[in-house]
Amino acid sequence: MVERRLQPRPGLPGPDVSLIDRLYAARGAGPEHRDLSLKALLPPSELPNIDTAVERLAAAVRNGEHILIVGDFDADGATSVALAVRVLRAFAVAQVTYLVPNRFDYGYGLSREIVDLAATYNPDLVITVDNGVASVDGVARASQHGIDVIITDHHLPGETLPAAVAVVNPVLDGSRFGSRALAGVGVIYYVLAATRARLQADGWFAARDLPVPNLAEFLDLVAVGTVADVVPLDRNNRILVQQGVARIRAGRACPGVRALIEVAGRSPGQLTATDLGYTVGPRLNAAGRLEDMRIGIRCLLSDSLDEARDFATALDHLNRARRELEQGMVADAELIVAGQLQQGDERVGVCLYDPSWHQGVVGIVAGRLKDRLHRPVIAFADAGMGDEIKGSARSIPGLHIRDLLDDIATSYNGLVPRFGGHAMAAGLTIKRQHLNHFSKIFDRRARQRLPQDALEAICYTDGELGAQEMSLGSVDALDAAGPWGQNFPEPLFQGRFELVSQRVVGGAHLKMSLRGEMPGLVDAIAFRRAPLELREPAQVEIAYRLARNTYGGVHTLQLIVEECRAL
Repeated sequence: MVERRLQPRPGLPGPDVSLIDRLYAARGAGPEHRDLSLKALLPPSELPNIDTAVERLAAAVRNGEHILIVGDFDADGATSVALAVRVLRAFAVAQVTYLVPNRFDYGYGLSREIVDLAATYNPDLVITVDNGVASVDGVARASQHGIDVIITDHHLPGETLPAAVAVVNPVLDGSRFGSRALAGVGVIYYVLAATRARLQADGWFAARDLPVPNLAEFLDLVAVGTVADVVPLDRNNRILVQQGVARIRAGRACPGVRALIEVAGRSPGQLTATDLGYTVGPRLNAAGRLEDMRIGIRCLLSDSLDEARDFATALDHLNRARRELEQGMVADAELIVAGQLQQGDERVGVCLYDPSWHQGVVGIVAGRLKDRLHRPVIAFADAGMGDEIKGSARSIPGLHIRDLLDDIATSYNGLVPRFGGHAMAAGLTIKRQHLNHFSKIFDRRARQRLPQDALEAICYTDGELGAQEMSLGSVDALDAAGPWGQNFPEPLFQGRFELVSQRVVGGAHLKMSLRGEMPGLVDAIAFRRAPLELREPAQVEIAYRLARNTYGGVHTLQLIVEECRAL
């Protein structure tokens, strides 16, 4: 595993500035970023093609048309589907159904095959959520069936857009929307909010004596999908997440979200955005990775807490099975890399494949190896059809992985027939017999694009804390200053301590007692970390997060250790 060098973040002010002001300044956040109220949300008007989408969707609602939602098979897709169905039902749409492709049978997106399956539902209008921007053939097929399509997506488009009624996507060329970081669930939320406004102006709710839906009540779903999809938490996304988390803490989440939090053993009242990423998101994703995302969607659509608990329990079991698969696959991947290194094959761009691997888990494997090697990694598994293999790519800062795949596909005709994704994560399909050729090209192109200093593993921190800042009061202040997440990282501090004692707990975690400038000892824990090979007491340097440990009703400070080395 690559040892990361600790370094304070660029732009971090000195200790004379208050703790929260230091953290915000280092993240480029001004005073306006403290306002996370809904009134500070960007207006929907500058989202590309939203007016056309709203006009068609409002017409479908007024005319009693059958609306079919086609989603993706991850947590962003599941929350997007659940949000669309719940809100459209609140609009009094009598016929709203959903379809999520099984990733193992149909693959990703609005393909021709999915459209043919959708046509058996006899919809008048198909709305894609979290997919569709690359579905040129699928939309053409829908037109042949006489089905209108509205695409809502946030993935990067190809050279040609589908000929849909509207393609609503904040990253389209010419977009003037102030945030390019919306998750798929954020895009459909904006479309539904604008449609609600149109229907209200038209008197739709008043004429039927219906309450006007308050879309803020659905923000728990938006928060879950946004955090789980690991999109950058710019100010707009932080507002959506903060408002959603506030509703969860207040006990106003839908039964499905409540049940998922409960089965994870977390308390809704103390939930943070980070908790969503580690608890709810993985359990939803496990359904799409191993079986069928419909289990997750049915959980989120449940109106009964008892029913939601049954689905949440099933999702928890799937997540446990996923973790077992992941552990074995990561161990296999590490052996492959170790064998390559023994042969002197030290690659910048790493490709890994094993015929026994599960295609639903290779993304996690790629992510784990990317973190350990500090290299862009693609993990491949058999696609289950013919001689194709599917890869999931994860990148490091400095390399836009989707653009690199585009470069390879353009330069080597037919080598990468299908690909898509974002800067840090992407998916692709290649022929098995092309793997060795592709691996060499991927490594060569990664070397060309990555500057040498980008290959140095650096752990950026928020500097050192003073003794008075090592307190539960700081834990509360950090919680109130969130949400923290992608591109607005959770505060991480560094410091030198005396290691008084260490022991393994839970079979794999390192529990430590440390002494610093503050009075007494402080507890620390490093998850999945072997003991340090030194004799206590000894001096260590660590990177850590502040946390609250509650045991037997007693609250104490605990350090969550991310990096640790002997001095």
